[in-house]
Amino acid sequence: MNLKRIIAYVLGGITILVIGVAILAPTIVKSLGLHPDFDSKQYNLEGNRALIVTTSHGVLNKPGETTGDPTGVFASEMTIPYYEFLDANMQIDVASIKGGEIPVDPQSFIYFIKTESDKRYLKDEIFQAKVKNSIPLSEVNFKQYDVVFFAGGWGAAYDLAQSEILAEKVSDAYYNSDVIYGSVCHGALAFTEAKDTVGNYLIEGRTMTGVTMKQLEQLDISFTPKHPEPELKKAGANYQANHKTNDFFATLTVIDEEKRFVTGQNQNSGHETSQLIMKTLSEKK
Repeated sequence: MNLKRIIAYVLGGITILVIGVAILAPTIVKSLGLHPDFDSKQYNLEGNRALIVTTSHGVLNKPGETTGDPTGVFASEMTIPYYEFLDANMQIDVASIKGGEIPVDPQSFIYFIKTESDKRYLKDEIFQAKVKNSIPLSEVNFKQYDVVFFAGGWGAAYDLAQSEILAEKVSDAYYNSDVIYGSVCHGALAFTEAKDTVGNYLIEGRTMTGVTMKQLEQLDISFTPKHPEPELKKAGANYQANHKTNDFFATLTVIDEEKRFVTGQNQNSGHETSQLIMKTLSEKK
């Protein structure tokens, strides 16, 4: 066998291997724990209203920098709860810190990361219009909703915990309505500055979760300004999390003792967190 033929065989083998890995990539990452399948129960919550709130920050940068890689809300952390609530016949509005077009992390739609809910979103002109024309936080009244859900993503590290009006709205609706709060991943930062009637942290003593520091460090994103694990602990929450060799593939959903806060650890927790919210809501009716 001459050298040219050997090289051709080797290159052919490498090409077949690369194509095979590319085809199997979605199955491989799911088997490791990314966006696990969930046997969702069908609820009928017609007449109930849900609000999904996201970041307005779309650049992954360090303090003092004005440019960086594009980021925003991680798509599945918005699309999965949206369709869970929609399929339960709930009326859903979409808001963001500043209003207007919500930045969606483009990495959300990489083919081996994209979820079925993301694919549904990309064909859903109504949902896309809500994302393009989101309601400014200043114009929404949390007390008018049965569920207020905060989506995560790197962008949320820049503007959820930093928003005084968000903290005030969380506290106001907690005391003056029966709203159930939900979040996944960085969405839990929406709760970390909310205060009770005497000025203590509203979430003090409550069992909660959010993305772990280990996951952030493993993804080399530790420079974002606010991190759920230390911020929840600082506010006195009883922080819980599951760990794997790589926390990107771990997941956990918990509810606080009063059944007002349902939180999911990361992007893998969307279905379970949404389902537990709806279970809790249906039991209150």
